Amino acid sequence: MLALLALVTAALFTGASFYVSFAEHPARLRLDDRAALTQWKPSYDRGAIMQASLALVSGLAGIGAWYRWMSVWPWLAGGLVMLSIIAWTFAVIWQTNGKLKATLPDAAGPETRALLVKWGQLHLGRTVLSIVATAFFIYGNWPNN
Repeated sequence: MLALLALVTAALFTGASFYVSFAEHPARLRLDDRAALTQWKPSYDRGAIMQASLALVSGLAGIGAWYRWMSVWPWLAGGLVMLSIIAWTFAVIWQTNGKLKATLPDAAGPETRALLVKWGQLHLGRTVLSIVATAFFIYGNWPNN
């Protein structure tokens, strides 16, 4: 059950993250600076709750599945990669998030645009990490592993 939970929550995270990186954020960047920031703020707040929960559950479930079946190393690898997404967010993206959150929509301008572009690039790192973790979980579920 832990293995299935790890895989499903990693896949859900990957889908949500992929959507943000390849649909929502590029569409947001087509808006003017004020509107883009205004849209980013509530979207980020709602997405953060969902994605943090998925990353944490997937990571812990992956590690739990590995603990149950010690010989299946991809569960440990996938769990650690999912947890690394949380670390990536705090270590790499957190400062950019803070600057964007602190900017009032009426003060949005070229610096805000640059921060939004940077945020999108950094978020893409989360997408890549989640793809890697999901691949580990799929491999760990492969017959004869």
